[in-house]
Amino acid sequence: MIGSTDNTEGSLTEEQISIIIGLLLGDGTMRKKTHALLEINHSYNQKEYVDWLYNKFKHFVLTPPTLRKTNGKRIAYRFTTKSMPVFTRFYDMFFEKKRKHIPYDLWLTPLSLAIWYMDDGSRCDTDIYINTQQFINEEQEQLMTVLRKQYHVEATVNKDKQYWRIRIRKGSVMHFMQIISPYILPCMRYKLLL
Repeated sequence: MIGSTDNTEGSLTEEQISIIIGLLLGDGTMRKKTHALLEINHSYNQKEYVDWLYNKFKHFVLTPPTLRKTNGKRIAYRFTTKSMPVFTRFYDMFFEKKRKHIPYDLWLTPLSLAIWYMDDGSRCDTDIYINTQQFINEEQEQLMTVLRKQYHVEATVNKDKQYWRIRIRKGSVMHFMQIISPYILPCMRYKLLL
């Protein structure tokens, strides 16, 4: 036990599972040798969000979030979990030959949706986008099917330079916002349209 009162080392809460799924749809990544680790890496401007995520997983982390200069002017704020079997199942679900992909049986909770949107969502006036450019066309179609079947949220793809991303259809924007808004952190509420 690592000082946890709500879970033990080697097990995850339902909340942590929902967060991991949302992160892996967004900017979260994993690495695996024997077992996998989860890496969270954002701009320092997102410090409050990264600190919140760290507090959710601190029982699995040896070193708190740290600053790191990247090769440009960007200052990253990041942490990684320990490599553990509990994370390996998510690596096996979301990665194939080190490339992130969408699991065929993906199930999203409202918290997963909110994390995904905080990680990779953006708002331009009344348009809502989810930056899914890292996924191939078939996977983006799969994500739109999940949104439609699980939440009755209609979406389409939108070209962003040379890549495609998901755009929530105008008729579904407010419904989507109502689903995720209870889970959006104060530092990310600028992304909401309510």
